[in-house]
Amino acid sequence: VKSLHKGISELVVLAADAKPLEIISHIPLVCEDKNTPYVYVRSKMALGRACGISRSVIATSIVTKDGSPLETQITELKDLIEQMLI
Repeated sequence: VKSLHKGISELVVLAADAKPLEIISHIPLVCEDKNTPYVYVRSKMALGRACGISRSVIATSIVTKDGSPLETQITELKDLIEQMLI
């Protein structure tokens, strides 16, 4: 949520199996307010593994710096998410 409020978040990923779901239910509202795309994944354990840790993760924010080698991949991913919303 901090990166959303700072305006540096490119994309937010949320775990659909977060218990209770109310602990992340406010995040989509903040994302919409900040015009930041968000997506749900099925498993908090899978999200944790994708983040490179062995614990479950219920939410993560993807940030980038100018000139990052991942910048084009993040932009493509954001475009795909926006297409899914149409």
